[in-house]
Amino acid sequence: MKYKPFLNSITDFFTRLTDVLVPIVSVALLLGIIFGPEAPFVGDVYKNLSELLSLIGTDGVLGLVAIIIILGYLKK
Repeated sequence: MKYKPFLNSITDFFTRLTDVLVPIVSVALLLGIIFGPEAPFVGDVYKNLSELLSLIGTDGVLGLVAIIIILGYLKK
């Protein structure tokens, strides 16, 4: 029982971190689409997403399960 406050603080930290990082990644993807994958920071995010989408194309089940897990975590 004495670990519950510690686990709650860790959960709260990761929730806040996710709340900050999701808009940053969204903006980076948008800028990557606008300026292309050659942009310094946003290009890496754009390339990683395109690699993830190609993974879905070649190994569809594994990529689909990974996306479902990520989206399920973000909906919490």
